[in-house]
Amino acid sequence: MATSTRLSTVTTERTLTPKRSGKPDPTAHLDAQQVEALGRELDALRKEVFDSRDEHDAAYIRRVITVQRSLELGSRAVLLFSLFPPAWFVGTAGLSVAKILENMEIGHNVMHGQWDWMRDPKIHSTAYEWDHASPSELWKHSHNELHHTFTNVLGRDNDLGYGIMRVDEDQRWYPAYVMQPVWNFFNACFFEYGIAAYDLELGKRINQGTLDDPEFRADVRKVLAKIRRQMTKDYLVHPALSGPSFLHTLAANAVANLVRNVWTHSVIMCGHFPEGVETFAKDSIDGETRGEWYLRQMMGSANIRGSKAMHVMTGNLSHQIEHHLFPDMPSNRYAQIAPRIQDICARYGISYTTGTLPQQVASAWRQVVKLSLPDDHTAAQTAALLARGAATGVRRRVGALLRSRRAAAGTPVAGPTVRPLPVAA
Repeated sequence: MATSTRLSTVTTERTLTPKRSGKPDPTAHLDAQQVEALGRELDALRKEVFDSRDEHDAAYIRRVITVQRSLELGSRAVLLFSLFPPAWFVGTAGLSVAKILENMEIGHNVMHGQWDWMRDPKIHSTAYEWDHASPSELWKHSHNELHHTFTNVLGRDNDLGYGIMRVDEDQRWYPAYVMQPVWNFFNACFFEYGIAAYDLELGKRINQGTLDDPEFRADVRKVLAKIRRQMTKDYLVHPALSGPSFLHTLAANAVANLVRNVWTHSVIMCGHFPEGVETFAKDSIDGETRGEWYLRQMMGSANIRGSKAMHVMTGNLSHQIEHHLFPDMPSNRYAQIAPRIQDICARYGISYTTGTLPQQVASAWRQVVKLSLPDDHTAAQTAALLARGAATGVRRRVGALLRSRRAAAGTPVAGPTVRPLPVAA
C-alpha cells in the first residue's frame, strides 16, 4: 500500500462528505469500527502474501521476460522478410503481443516495485526503462505517487478521465465534453503519447500559464528525447535492417504500436471507468484512515473476468481492485487473493465490480458517450442560459438598429436602454 502521512491511524467517527450530484454514499452503512476492522483484515492479507514470496514468484517474472524477449526478437527477425505477406502478418502479430507484454506485465509492474525484493537490477523499479513514449521517472510520479494515492478523488486524481474527459456525473459538464467520444478514440490510437502529455500535466500547465517553468521545460526535453529514441528504433533502425522490406517493416512497427496502444487503453478504461465505479469528493479524504483508503480503492476500481492468458496480457490489471489495494504486490498473486477480496466485499456489503472484457469495454464507452452530454439538471441550466443569451442578443440588435435609424434621421441618439434579463437562482 502507498504510504502517506495523510493517513490517520484510527478514528472514532466517520464523516461522510456529500457529492455534488447528491448520490448516496455506498459506504454509509459502515461505521468507523467496521472500516478499521476491514483495514486490519486487508493489512493481514497483505503481510501473509508478502511473507510468502519465494522462488516461484521470481521464476514467474523471469519466465515472462524470457518469453517476451524471445517473441520480440523472433518477430523482428521474421519482419526482415516482411516483403512477403505471410511474414508480415506473423511478424506484426508477434511484435504486437511482445509490446503488450513489455508494457503491461513487465514495465508497469516492475515500475510499481513489485519485484524489487528480488534485488535484480534489471527489473528494479529505480532502474527500469520501458518501451514507451513517457520516461519511467515521470510516469512513476504521476501514476504511483498521485493516481494511486488519490484514486478517483475529484480534483485530485488526474487519471479520472485522463484529465480530458467527464466520466462521472459529479464532474462538472462543459460544452467541450460533447466531443469526448472523438477524443477518446484518438487517445486510444495514440495512447502512449497521451500518457506522456498526462505525465507532464500539460493541461494543468496550459491552464495555469506555467509553460515557461524551468522544471516543466526540462521534463518536456526528457519526453521529447524518449520519443525520439522510440521512433528511431521503430521507424528507422529496424526498418533499415530489413533492406528491401523497409516500408513493410515500418508499417508493421506502426501497426504493432497501434495495437498495443488500443489494447492498453481498453484495459485501463475497464479498470477505472465502467458503470459501478465510484468517485469521491475532494474533502472526503481529509483525515482519511488506512481502512478508508482501502475502502476507496475497492469502490474506485473494476475487474475483468477471463482466462489466464487474458490476465497475463492485461498485466494482471484485469484484477484492478486487487492491484489498487496492493500496487506493489507481485502481479501473479492477484488471482490468488481475488476470491478472498470478493468474500471481504460481500461480508462488508461493498460492491465488487467485474465483468467480461466485452462487457467492461462496452460499459466504459457507454459512460464516455453518456457523460459527454449534460445531465438533466445541467441541461436545464444550459438551455436557460442559452435562451437568456439569445433574448439579450435580439434586444441588443433591435436597439442598435433603432439607434442607427434615429441617427440617420437626425434624431438625438440615446444611450443603450437594454437591461439584462433577470437570472433565476
